[in-house]
Amino acid sequence: MPRPALRPLLLALPVGLLLTACGSTAGDTPDKAPAQQGVPAGVVEQYSVLEKEIAERGGQTTVGDYRVGFIVEAAEPWFQGEHGAHGKLVNREPVKGETHHIEIIPMEAATGRIVPDVPIRLEVVDTSGKVIQAQDLNFYHATFFHYANNFSIPKAGTYTLRATLQPPTFLRHGSSDEKPPLSAPVTVTFPNVALKNEN
Repeated sequence: MPRPALRPLLLALPVGLLLTACGSTAGDTPDKAPAQQGVPAGVVEQYSVLEKEIAERGGQTTVGDYRVGFIVEAAEPWFQGEHGAHGKLVNREPVKGETHHIEIIPMEAATGRIVPDVPIRLEVVDTSGKVIQAQDLNFYHATFFHYANNFSIPKAGTYTLRATLQPPTFLRHGSSDEKPPLSAPVTVTFPNVALKNEN
C-alpha cells in the first residue's frame, strides 16, 4: 500500500518547485505584497543614484508623458565597436576638445521608468540664441541607463540645453480605442545651465 502515500508526495513536489522557482524562502509569507518581496538591488541602485546625480549635477522637468532629467559631467570614455557599430568593443577615450558629457534621461512621468529606444537630439544654445553644438545622443549602459554624448563647449558660461525626443521605436500593447503611449515628439529646454571647464 505504498501507492496512496506516494501520491500526495508527488502532488506536493511541483508546488515546492514552483515556490522555489518564484524566489520564495522560508521567511516569506503568502500575504506579502509584490513590492515588499524585494526589488533587485541593481534596480534600487539605478534609481537612487539617478535621483542623486540629477539633484547634484543637473535638473529636471515634466512635459507631456515624460519626466526628463539632465546631468552634466566632464567628458567621459566609453566602449564602442572597433569598426563602427560592429566588431570587438574597444575603449574610446575623450578626444581633444571634448569638454562635457551631457546626459538626458527620459522617464515615463506616470511610472518613473526610464524609457528605452528614444531618438534624442541635444542642442547647446548660448545666451544669444546661437546653437554652439548639436548632436544625436547614444544610449548607454551604466549604473543607470541614459542617453548622452561628449560635447565641445568653447568657453565656460551659461547655456540652454534643448533636447528633442522623438517617439520611441518600440511597439506598444493596447486596443484600437486607446491612444498609444509616448507617441508624440516632445522638446524640453533647460535654461541657465552653467557649463564650466570640467577637465
